[in-house]
Amino acid sequence: MVGYILQKLGYALLTLFGVVTVIFFLFTILPGDPARMMLGQNENEKQLAIVKKKYGFDQPIYKQYLYYLNDLSPLSFHSKTEGDYTFLRKGKYEASSLFALGNTQVVFKWPYLRESFQKNGKKVTSVIQETLPNTFILAVSAISIAIILGIGLGIISVVFKDGWVDKAIQLVSTLGMSVPSFFSAIVFAWLFGYVLHEYTHLNMTGSWYEVDDFGEGSNIQWKNLLLPAVVLGIRPLAVVSQLMRNSLIEVLAQDYIRTAKAKGLSFVTIIRKHALKNALNPVVTAVSGWFASMLAGAVFVEYIFGWNGLGKEIVDALNTLDLPVIMGAVLIIAMLFIIINIVVDVLYGWLDPKVKT
Repeated sequence: MVGYILQKLGYALLTLFGVVTVIFFLFTILPGDPARMMLGQNENEKQLAIVKKKYGFDQPIYKQYLYYLNDLSPLSFHSKTEGDYTFLRKGKYEASSLFALGNTQVVFKWPYLRESFQKNGKKVTSVIQETLPNTFILAVSAISIAIILGIGLGIISVVFKDGWVDKAIQLVSTLGMSVPSFFSAIVFAWLFGYVLHEYTHLNMTGSWYEVDDFGEGSNIQWKNLLLPAVVLGIRPLAVVSQLMRNSLIEVLAQDYIRTAKAKGLSFVTIIRKHALKNALNPVVTAVSGWFASMLAGAVFVEYIFGWNGLGKEIVDALNTLDLPVIMGAVLIIAMLFIIINIVVDVLYGWLDPKVKT
């Protein structure tokens, strides 16, 4: 198992390096001067020169790429000459010096995602730290709804196989997979947040935290989580229920299940003790993909419901061409995809040891 995990980590590092390279060159070749984007209407030639030197925009592309890798790498090299891009200026980040090589010092630090163009030089890590937890809460809530209801509906479909209950669940699942999340978000916000607001007391928009009327603090608003979580969980719920049904039907046709039936075990006992674990393999794979997609694809749902998460932050950054925030957010999402896939591969190997061979 240890060798299997190390192999997956090696592949993950190569994938992450490729993602970093694509992100850098994709956003570097975009038209427009990053220094002008940062200064906005307050630009002049002297300020442009200062900003370009400070952030390395005056260097060739290959040097900017190396600077970017150096910023992201936990083990990085920094000049002792004040004014160089790699100089450890105060407030840039916390770093522990390891040793010196002439005019260069080697330090250990957290990856540096640079600073926002539009938020008065606010660090991208701070922006992500403020919004990612909200997206994570939303994604966990949505996938929990999908797992619990999806597995339950899949089992119910098998129990009433080919009956009207089974057909009704399949019809609803098909509709759930077919309707885009942004359309569902609009319908749910209008119906439950506006038309039926008198009965549901739900809002069309609202985030996890809301500032009180006196501006003295913020309070958690659980009701604002309900609609976006349900909307975000509809499509994975439909997929999980269909996968669970098909997988469970296939497992129940195996020889060892027939042996269990011959021993006189009840149908519920057979499913709970013998069939369910083996039937969960494709469900685990689907859930992992959907959970990672939720962290990345909650953009429209968050924006429509006004949920202050990473997806909404990405949309705002795209509208203002805040490239460091976009690049940092995409990189974090890619890293989460990789981590989730590693965890799922290990879990899948536990569920089915044959995948490690």
